[in-house]
Amino acid sequence: MPDPDPGAPTPVPSQLSAVLRRRKRPDIIADKVREMIVAHRLAPGDRVPSEWLSPQSQGASRGTLREALKILEIQGLTTSKTGPGGGVFVSGVGADEAIRLLDNLFLFHPPSIADIYAIRKELEPLLAASVAGKLSSDAFAALQETIRLYEDEPKTAEEEYGQRLAELDFHVELARRTDNALLGFLCTFLVSLLRDMTACRAIYREANPTLRETGLNYQIRLLRAIKAGDAERARQIMREHMATAEAYMLERAEVVRD
Repeated sequence: MPDPDPGAPTPVPSQLSAVLRRRKRPDIIADKVREMIVAHRLAPGDRVPSEWLSPQSQGASRGTLREALKILEIQGLTTSKTGPGGGVFVSGVGADEAIRLLDNLFLFHPPSIADIYAIRKELEPLLAASVAGKLSSDAFAALQETIRLYEDEPKTAEEEYGQRLAELDFHVELARRTDNALLGFLCTFLVSLLRDMTACRAIYREANPTLRETGLNYQIRLLRAIKAGDAERARQIMREHMATAEAYMLERAEVVRD
């Protein structure tokens, strides 16, 4: 379960009981099984002991236990198999699945472009510095291949829109290459939020012949710094890139809104 807010007052027993009563029994059991999986260090593919899911051990009906299992499966933590050798098994949650779930969290109440860039300006330079001098020849080639998708002048408005999305793909590809999995996940998630926002899509569809050249220039300079292993230079180039991108997106957002 999530940690309590350290700034919140500690509930008195009667208040705590009221909070617990508001949570449904299947949710409580699902949390308990999750904690047991973590405590016993079960890994994806490991079988969840059947005694953890018995009515006797949980003090709940089979129907309630089935609901708890559905919750765990929706969360991507377990999967059920029938037949010989069947049972409940621990399932790993992929980064793409997790990002889709988080996207849905913000789908109807998205953060502002300013909110997203406030974080991108901090994380993207850190990301760039983290891969400097550490990319394999294959990883470096993958980044170069991403750039090739938008190095030529677009022939149609739809092609230009595709190039804008390819520029975002460059950042996703960069995030895949960092040793810091959490940093890579957060950077990928922020890009995913931008892709989903109606205002951003409208901005990306606007014709702007100079925008492609500006982004291309930053990314070519960035690749050179990364290849040279110059972490500080890579950090500075990405910092400039994010500041320029933020200014453009905020300016165009005002126009699109009007």
